[in-house]
Amino acid sequence: MRPSRKKRVMPEFVCVNERLVEPTDARVSVFDSGFMQGIGLFETMRVYRGRVFRLDHHLERLARSATKLGWTICPSRELMRRNIDAVLSIGAAAQRLRLTVTTGTLRDRAGGDPELTIVASASTDGVYPRELYERGVTLAMSPYRQSAFDPTVGHKTTSYFSRLAALREAHARQAFESLWLTPDERIAEGSISNVFLVRDQTLLTPTLDTPVLPGITRGAVIDAAVASDIPVRECDLTIDDLMSADEVFLTNSMVELIPVVRVERHAIGSEKPGDVTRDISEAFGELLERELAEDAGE
Repeated sequence: MRPSRKKRVMPEFVCVNERLVEPTDARVSVFDSGFMQGIGLFETMRVYRGRVFRLDHHLERLARSATKLGWTICPSRELMRRNIDAVLSIGAAAQRLRLTVTTGTLRDRAGGDPELTIVASASTDGVYPRELYERGVTLAMSPYRQSAFDPTVGHKTTSYFSRLAALREAHARQAFESLWLTPDERIAEGSISNVFLVRDQTLLTPTLDTPVLPGITRGAVIDAAVASDIPVRECDLTIDDLMSADEVFLTNSMVELIPVVRVERHAIGSEKPGDVTRDISEAFGELLERELAEDAGE
């Protein structure tokens, strides 16, 4: 019998309300609104050489969601940034950073204002294997639907069970990601990603009011395409559009861009990563390096 391999434990770093703590000592109150009611927002960010790509975009999105969802107290960008800077000060080798903000708890604050809970955690793990990009991945159809009547849609809330349930079902079917449709059968997004189609050398992606999450990498990919004179259209898309696409790829902060070569058992294009996807990936890489250099003042 083959001996089981021990899973490598990756270093992690945690900051809770501006206090650096050991991961095993990280605590929040059992009365915290994020724990009791799922009232929280989060951002997952990619870190390159100690710098978060488009950090301001991430902080702006979280703050905008807090306002839109009616939080009494909204997190300031300065306060969120301080927690991020603190965790990166000891986790310089981190590749993945998560910022979680909840509305905290009023317990033991007799009549006082609520105090937000802010947790920044960083890990040296999170990058996907290169072979996935080289051979492409499979997309499964989610059995669930994404409705504009759900007030949390379009926001990265900590109420994430439905997304994870769909993703778990996709993984059980040997698929990489799960694709959500709207009740009227329009393409929305993946459980953890935005979706792009390529048809006749043009990028197509669902509009933000489908509704879908305004992904940070989604926005960067559109910027990179425009800078490279690749046409982009944000429009309503159907399953027929997906199945007849020349190419399909997914985006999020950790995966960047990853090609989809199958939807269920249906082959997309030649069932290999396509030329436009590769061109966009290269353009995204150039934009990434340029912005990181600008952020570093180089």
